[in-house]
Amino acid sequence: MFFHSTAPNYSPKGKNLLIPVVSTANLPQLAADILIASLSLQLVGIFDPQYLIPAVGARDDGQEGITTPFELFGRDDLSVAVIQQRSPALKSRKQDFVDELLAFIQASGVQSALFLSGVDLSNRSDSQMMIPLYHICPIHAPALTCEPLSRITQLHIPSYASSSDAISENESISFIPGGGLTRRILSSIPTPWSIPVCALLQFVLEGDNRVDARMLASVTAKILDVDTRISKWQEPSSWKQGLFGAPHDQTLYG
Repeated sequence: MFFHSTAPNYSPKGKNLLIPVVSTANLPQLAADILIASLSLQLVGIFDPQYLIPAVGARDDGQEGITTPFELFGRDDLSVAVIQQRSPALKSRKQDFVDELLAFIQASGVQSALFLSGVDLSNRSDSQMMIPLYHICPIHAPALTCEPLSRITQLHIPSYASSSDAISENESISFIPGGGLTRRILSSIPTPWSIPVCALLQFVLEGDNRVDARMLASVTAKILDVDTRISKWQEPSSWKQGLFGAPHDQTLYG
């Protein structure tokens, strides 16, 4: 996966990488947006979007340039880097995208990788009714014994198990309804693999998901130990137009 750095001398090496997976309600993308805005992260890199459905748009706050489907945000003085994915992978290129993403993670020298995923709320089991957040880890990745991902167990976020099916002998990850490529990504992690990896899952329904996104962003910030760097939670300015029923610019209609 070709990566172009837009910030002089920036490197994700040693950072904790956050990756939102396109999934139910686009909840991970919303949570990533909140973290990017609240931590004042800047665009530091652009990925080759050849595996994704084409998408472009304006940047927040009148910044120069355009948004692209797969970008990296960060700051030199923060231990966290956030990928933002704005469109899903092409149906015929899903595995290519997953392989290239994992290759980038492995080659980048990041300290850890945390995936975010939405899960279809209608597929909960009775035992999952009281807790919206779960975690799931690939069998080939190191155990969650080192910070920051060890905070997942310290926060008592339970391990995820699907209510829909049992894992067969040739599968290592439970079915994640509405989880997009989460299962494929975790199942595709090769061996040997030395970087701690985990996915944080949140049950959610489609709708106005700003509150859900705030909760996911808050828990993610605690796990990655940047919650004390956030003085006030902020939403990106782009949310003010056309998102969740916000009024459109009436000049569009003449």
